[in-house]
Amino acid sequence: MSAEAYQVIARRWRPTQFSELVGQDHIVRTLGNAIAMGRIAHAYLFVGPRGTGKTTSARLFAKSLNWEDGPSLNVPQDSEIGNAIMQGRCLDVIEIDGASNNSVDQVRELREECQYAPSQCRYKIYVIDEVHMLSQAAFNALLKTLEEPPPHVKFIFATTESQKVLPTIVSRCQRFEFRSIPSTSISEKLMEICRKESVGVEPEALEAISRMAMGGMRDAQSILDQMISFCGKKITQKDVLEVYGLAGKRDMEALASFVLEADYTRILDTTESFSSDGLDFYRALLDLSDLYRNRLIENLKSKNSKYHPEQYLRVLDALREGEEFVRMGLSEKTNFEVTLFRAVEAGRTRSIDNLIRKISKITPSEEKKKTSESLIDIHPEIKESVKDDIASLGRSKQRQGSVPYGKSRAKGESTVPEYLVQEKKEEDFGSKIDSAKSSHPPNHEEKLSVRSDDRTVIEARIKLLPPGIRKVMEEKFRADFVSIEEINSDLLI
Repeated sequence: MSAEAYQVIARRWRPTQFSELVGQDHIVRTLGNAIAMGRIAHAYLFVGPRGTGKTTSARLFAKSLNWEDGPSLNVPQDSEIGNAIMQGRCLDVIEIDGASNNSVDQVRELREECQYAPSQCRYKIYVIDEVHMLSQAAFNALLKTLEEPPPHVKFIFATTESQKVLPTIVSRCQRFEFRSIPSTSISEKLMEICRKESVGVEPEALEAISRMAMGGMRDAQSILDQMISFCGKKITQKDVLEVYGLAGKRDMEALASFVLEADYTRILDTTESFSSDGLDFYRALLDLSDLYRNRLIENLKSKNSKYHPEQYLRVLDALREGEEFVRMGLSEKTNFEVTLFRAVEAGRTRSIDNLIRKISKITPSEEKKKTSESLIDIHPEIKESVKDDIASLGRSKQRQGSVPYGKSRAKGESTVPEYLVQEKKEEDFGSKIDSAKSSHPPNHEEKLSVRSDDRTVIEARIKLLPPGIRKVMEEKFRADFVSIEEINSDLLI
């Protein structure tokens, strides 16, 4: 085959039927139903990452609408109009590059051409690729025509950056989201291509190629094309890793373990090995993040791992924060090592609540059970001695705030502020508990829980807190009150 006649794999293996489109079943189903029900809109917006089939789907949809016996989703291979559309020879399917045809004058020419009927097809279809590149004036010039086009005109827009398209344009289109293609689907398609091309390839090599493509079929096919040029008819994982500077799976798993174990020496040895082999540190950082993500999912499912899920989350946060640092920094190797060291420190830290539970060896459920049991363990006679005070505190709490400070109550009642009365009653309440404890010393048969007595006092004091403070502490901070002390205002800054 001569160099002039050669076509790259991405062009030779471009889908010619909707059934050949990989990873976009929801798009195929929706467009197929629209054709079958006769609900064909006048404008469509195809949005998604590069290489996921947006422009190809636009061509396939134009072919489905315009072939001789259509509209139909399944077009025979011998359709003359269908082949002309797929090869870009049809006069009634106009493909426009939004990047190079973005001026208002060019859009005005398009509006004038829309008025003429198609020459050979059922519809005149305009496919505008990278539509987000149109200027503001060009968008505005297109609005009226887009909202009420002639019945024989259809618009199909494609873009990778939908946020740059004016909302007034988006609202006039049916929007279709193209998803990143799963790595398994990419590997299967590449294996099919290799069998047809008589190329031997290791499954691990296809897995590495699919991982590099990051959800884009066109990228994966371009990489495969390059690997065939490099390796010939036999492609191995080692060749792929060498050409694209990727780290092997075993090396990445070992590095992930070194980070969790805080083995700085081996981390430095591994990064030095990566540097000697000319590996891409940014790509290694992304692969390491994927590896930790998979380990986190396994950890959540099994719950038997020696590492806490929180450690994986903190390490993932550290790696994510270092992505831009590694990609844009002056020294990839140094920044990569610094990011790993930060991940080590992040993995070794623990949140305060987990640390307290670890020290006290109490899980949240046990702590709640212990608290509820401690309220029952008070000696019966102490319960009896403080019962009246607890009831009195409850009644006083209900009356608290009913009379504003500084105003008189009914005749003969005290005008002392209610909160001072509450503090006095609380002091008497605490003293009665202390006297009851001293008169009933604990022994082996009758054990008094100091925590229980303290908790009772705390519960009584909690009821005296202003409702606003209590709500903030309980709902926002999830506070568990262990003590309530009076704050000396002189110590406040």
